[in-house]
Amino acid sequence: MPGLYLLALLVSFGGVALLDRRFSLAWWRDRRTTLIASLAGTVFFLAWDAVGIATGVFVKGDSTLLLGLDLAPHLPIEEPVFLLFLSYLALVVHGAAHRRSARRDGNAPS
Repeated sequence: MPGLYLLALLVSFGGVALLDRRFSLAWWRDRRTTLIASLAGTVFFLAWDAVGIATGVFVKGDSTLLLGLDLAPHLPIEEPVFLLFLSYLALVVHGAAHRRSARRDGNAPS
């Protein structure tokens, strides 16, 4: 089913955003920093992908789950969405770990 992978990414993104909203871990704590860090991570990993594609290390496999739209050879439209999700997820996990560490140490979470 074409587009199922993109749908799964968007649903996962929404779930992480709900957790973020509930606990104010990233976006709902500091929107500007979260946006900058997420975009920086996405750009970094897209550059990493470009090097991998140019050297032949990364190739796009055939999957019926992809939409079939490519931004470049071997770079499906789902890749930047995944990389943005990955970067955002890392920030949310970092926020949760920071909050847990602060509580364990007896400090109020900030």
